[in-house]
Amino acid sequence: MSVLRPNLLPLSLPYPNSTSILPYPTRRLPHLQTLPKILCAAKRTGKQRYPSEKKKLKLKHKEALTDVKNKFDGIWRLSKLAVSVQNDPGKDFLGVSDGLLQEIAKAIKFPVASMLPPEAFSVIRKSFDARKMLKEAKFVYTVDMDVSELINLEPRTIDFISDLEPRVGLIEHMPLERVSGDIISIIQDCKKVEGERLLKEGGANGYSCNAGTYKYTGSRKPKIAVVGSGPSGLFASLVLAELGADVTLIERGQPVEQRGRDIGALMVRRVLELESNFCFGEGGAGTWSDGKLVTRIGRNSDSVLAVMKTLVHFGAPGNILIDGKPHLGTDRLVPLLRNLRQNLQGQGVSIKFGTRVDDLIIEDGHVVGVKVSDSRDQQKLDCHKLGFDAVILAVGHSARDIYHMLLSHDIDLIPKDFAVGLRIEHPQELINSVQYSSLSTEVHRGRGKIPVADYKVASYVSREDGKTPSSSGPTSRSCYSFCMCPGGQVVLTSTDPSELCINGMSFSRRASKWANAALVVTVSTKDFNSLDFHGPLAGIDFQVGFLLLFTLFLP
Repeated sequence: MSVLRPNLLPLSLPYPNSTSILPYPTRRLPHLQTLPKILCAAKRTGKQRYPSEKKKLKLKHKEALTDVKNKFDGIWRLSKLAVSVQNDPGKDFLGVSDGLLQEIAKAIKFPVASMLPPEAFSVIRKSFDARKMLKEAKFVYTVDMDVSELINLEPRTIDFISDLEPRVGLIEHMPLERVSGDIISIIQDCKKVEGERLLKEGGANGYSCNAGTYKYTGSRKPKIAVVGSGPSGLFASLVLAELGADVTLIERGQPVEQRGRDIGALMVRRVLELESNFCFGEGGAGTWSDGKLVTRIGRNSDSVLAVMKTLVHFGAPGNILIDGKPHLGTDRLVPLLRNLRQNLQGQGVSIKFGTRVDDLIIEDGHVVGVKVSDSRDQQKLDCHKLGFDAVILAVGHSARDIYHMLLSHDIDLIPKDFAVGLRIEHPQELINSVQYSSLSTEVHRGRGKIPVADYKVASYVSREDGKTPSSSGPTSRSCYSFCMCPGGQVVLTSTDPSELCINGMSFSRRASKWANAALVVTVSTKDFNSLDFHGPLAGIDFQVGFLLLFTLFLP
């Protein structure tokens, strides 16, 4: 997200007093004349591996190449199968096409591709590669081959399976079929296993066991408050409810139905609701955002797949499990959140919309509840207390009042590096042409054979001469694109009338004529300290200082 000049867009507020009131001490910003015009940060070095990590990775690869006890059991995973655009049905087809069978036949050295049964193969991942280094753009697949099914349907493949040799990243053997369910089914399976164990042991206090399942029957369920209904808060509530806790989900914003109307008023009439906008409300800041499902912790890991399958369970399209760059879009997120809310309420979760947490209730060093008020009450005159056994804070980046409150209780806070910058908008046809050349005519604003083009750029910018920086001295910083939204639009994400903060979003089809992306630099504690911002909330102070500093360079 980016912060821009505050007076570019007049906002009318529905409250008589628009001044944000924080009951906790805040630091006064330094005078603007003392702020330097050039910021410096350490060079981004990228991901590096320790020697021990390299050794473990090397051993893992060695095991993958040698530890194949029976080639006819389990699954063979075939990766980097490239099918040309001409031979592929297109981005929306996720099955096994004739063109893909041709590449599979080459991988296993089977002479006649048409004899391979498509039923023996399943597509695990599909992406589009149009890099200039390639002779032609291609769809790239990862496919699982069920050996027993393949031999059963086409016995003549048995000799070719026996000749298969594993190659890391290309052909790998998995002795057991990988089974990964959504979070709900995983919890149900765990409860079943635990129930069977307790049943054998004659039960346990507080639980009843019946037919291999268990249910909490104690006199009092643990009461847990989850603050914030973004992804973290929603999934925390889901897991706790499945485990039998008494959950209360507290959200300062509104449900998606009312939130949509408030956002419409902001876009059309420029009326900003302080507690119901692009950042606050059901689903968090991501609801009216691009809906990209991107992770760097392992795209095909069990934990990531569990989350993705949970989204599918609540209404997301199944292609997010296969797409190389899975994307939902705002139009799909809204009904998904509605389904998730109904599931939570069906399990007894109490959801309090329009309710702001103002303080924690602490007794003898333990959190025993929260103080809440109506989020429309900016003066916080009508606070009341709610008691809980535990409180989970799943608040987002815009809940600055929560961080001030935590600091007032001497709770340990650690400042994090983050990125600041601006957002650039281009005609989408220009990006299509640059990335795809002659293939750009196949995009058809999201309805064509190939996906709407995106991009990623990164560069080191020197303060002195613009040359590539050396490793010595903090004279340069990296500048890179972030959250590129093809076929999208720029939206206002302010939560304060004195700021103009923007983000990018797109709908599922990505059919807009415009593309946009953030162009940002990373700032760290060194930057905060150089501007006389110190302490755990130095980053928040920097955000405000950056907003004021930026106005100096505008006409």
